[in-house]
Parts: sequence; structure tokens; C-alpha cells
Amino acid sequence: MTHELGRLEDLPADYVQDLRDLNLVPLWPSLRGVLPPKIPTRQTQPTHWPYKTLKPLLLKAGELTPIEKAERRVLVLANPGHGLEKMQASAAMYLGMQLLMPGEWAPSHRHTPNAVRMIVEGEGAYTTVDGEKCPMSRGDLILTPTGLWHEHGHDGTDPVIWLDVLDLPLVYYMEASYHVNGDRQEVHVGRGDKQYAHGGLVPTQVFERSHKAYPMLRYPWTEAKAALQTLGLDNPSLEQVQVTYTNPETGTDAENILGFYALMLRPGQSLRLPARSPAQVFHVIEGEVQADILGSHFHLVEADTCCAPGYEAVTLKNLKTDQASFVFIADESPLHRKLGVYENRG
Repeated sequence: MTHELGRLEDLPADYVQDLRDLNLVPLWPSLRGVLPPKIPTRQTQPTHWPYKTLKPLLLKAGELTPIEKAERRVLVLANPGHGLEKMQASAAMYLGMQLLMPGEWAPSHRHTPNAVRMIVEGEGAYTTVDGEKCPMSRGDLILTPTGLWHEHGHDGTDPVIWLDVLDLPLVYYMEASYHVNGDRQEVHVGRGDKQYAHGGLVPTQVFERSHKAYPMLRYPWTEAKAALQTLGLDNPSLEQVQVTYTNPETGTDAENILGFYALMLRPGQSLRLPARSPAQVFHVIEGEVQADILGSHFHLVEADTCCAPGYEAVTLKNLKTDQASFVFIADESPLHRKLGVYENRG
């Protein structure tokens, strides 16, 4: 049985004013706005950020604003559905394209939002996280989890650019977003990406576990690409050739709010990703891909980024017929699972 709910204008004006004076709001006129039937209201729109148009503007920012005045020189990839001033790509994801010029150092700080860096281009830069120096190469994923000190430096000769993915919108909405500045870190010996470089093997803690929440901070693209190629070769009938970035000691997601994956599309392959509740971000590491999202058709080349709202199927087609294409994916799955709202509608 369905019925039409009462409207705010149906109520006497003096009654509505009495409610407002006491910071009260009648629910029924707005009930369908917050609990719509069958599918949520989503502000996230399918959006494409072509790298070829973004890069010149980012390099221009390098000329206009020294790193000392910027601290982090970033152009935010904002979703128009949320309003550009909110600086978010989806309900829980923030995206930014960051530039570091040769010789620059972005000072050490820590903050409550989790972040990752997907390296887009350039060599010679590094991120130091909790005292661990992580070299940056194209396609590498580097974590800067909540609360850990991190800074960026550049000893190379050419600009280095990377894609930032943070859970900033969620943490900001929770009124829990803040940062603390710090001093330059002292680098310690040891690299998690070397200790955990081989599948199924983790260091034996002879005396005591490290108690590190994030034992591996850098995920080299060479390793991820090799894993995808082997997976595809060993499973020729496997439709979705994809790996998940995980904590090597626990097997859980690499970070606790957002999920990160690498996908290989075989030459000419068209892959339908089912309609699931979390929003998704797609970034082409290698190759050329068409993304079909809610009637939008995005032609993505290397370093292009796009996003898709939740509860919508997405089709990715490899436009290369003679070689594989590789896509980095970020989504809100860990958050949805923790909240108990995760859905796969097929």
C-alpha cells in the first residue's frame, strides 16, 4: 500500500515556526528525500578528467606557486554533482593530481584522513612514510595511512606527478579532519615492499610482532603487473583479471576505508562490472580504455581518470586489440562492508 506523504506547506505557518524556534523539524515532508524508494539518491556524476588537459595547468601551477606557499601543489578532481567547492569525487573519495618539481621538498605532516598515491609519471621522487623512504615510479601505489608522518622529496631532473586518493570527504563529514605539521623525518633502514615482495611469504616474528598496522607501504607496479599477467596466463577463461592491494600480514584491504585494485583487460576485451553500492574511480596506468557509465562514454588514454556513482553497472572496453590495458581502481567497498550496506546487484 502506498500513500502520498504530507507536505511542509500543508502545515500552519505558525506551527512550523514554533518547531523551528525549538530546533525541531517534521520528518514526514522530507522522508522520501532521505529514504527514497529502491535506490539511493546519488550526487556523484560520471565524470572524466583527461590528463592531457590537466597536466599543462598543473605545470603552470608549478610556475605560479612555489612549494613553500603551496605545501602540497594539487589540482583537485572535483565532481560537479557534489559542487566544485566541496572538492570531492564521490561521497567518500577525494582525488587530486599533485606535482613535485626537481629539488623540491613537501614538508612533513600527518592527518586523520587516509591517503594513497598512484604515481602517474616521472622518476627521482620519493615519499617518506613513518620513517620509511618509498621511491616513486609510474604505477606504484604508496600508502600514507591515517596518523602517519609523511613528506615528499625529489632528487631527479623532471617533474613528478601522482594521483592522490583520500577518504577526506567522509572524515570531514564526521568532523574528524585535521592535520599536524612536523619536522623532517629521520629515515630508518628497511622497506616493507622488499620484505613482503613474495606471495605467501612474510617475515617470521621470532621475538615479537612489529605491531605495525600497515607493514607494507609501497606496492611496486612491476610486481602488480607481473601478478596480473600471470593470473591471466594461468586462467585463460577468467573474465575479470584483477588483484586487490592488501595488508600482507592480515589479508585485509590495504587501508580501512577505501579499496584499491589493479585490473588487466585483455586485447579487445569488453568487461561489464556489476552494479554495486560503492562508487568507483578508474585510472588508466597503461593502454586505452572506453568506460561506459550511465549513458556517458569516456575515451580514456594513459593517465586519464574517471569516476562512476554506486548502484550502476560499468562497462570497460580495451581499445587496444594487440595488447593488454591496465587500470587502477579505487572504491568505497571496505567502508560499505563495515557499515553493513554493501550490495552487489549484478
